Amino acid sequence: MTQKSHPMRARLTPQTASAHCDIPCAIYDPSEAIIGALSVLRIMDIMIETAAKEGAEALAKANTIGRCVLRKEQEAERVKHEIRIIWGDYFKGGHLETHPHIHGVAHAIMVKASACKQEVNRQDALDLLELVNQFAEAFWQTKNVASERKVCPYPPAEAVVYPIL
Repeated sequence: MTQKSHPMRARLTPQTASAHCDIPCAIYDPSEAIIGALSVLRIMDIMIETAAKEGAEALAKANTIGRCVLRKEQEAERVKHEIRIIWGDYFKGGHLETHPHIHGVAHAIMVKASACKQEVNRQDALDLLELVNQFAEAFWQTKNVASERKVCPYPPAEAVVYPIL
């Protein structure tokens, strides 16, 4: 039996495959990015509160701040990741015709999330949340799903976009 005619050979030969999207297909939702943006803001609040505590042990403060820095980085990166997926994989053709501003909004989110990673500027975090809300509103419009802004029921108690289902 030659190597070419070996029965297992045919089954193990790589085949070319192609796909039009990520798996699972058609499941997109900006809620992860909203939670990420809220988390960045809340973590900054914790950092600011911790730094302002008088009489707190220096090591305890350093520990809390250190943990917050790491988590803030992760949450800002989560925002960028979630927005990149929806922006790159979901927004196509007709969506871009009805929402030509989405490229600018997505780019602004990337820039603002990076600023949130670099500093502890609460206004940057508020701006990031606003941009993610704008992105979410455009997303839900493309799905013909109405949305509304409501204050989230947990700190930092800011208005976020929710779909009306």
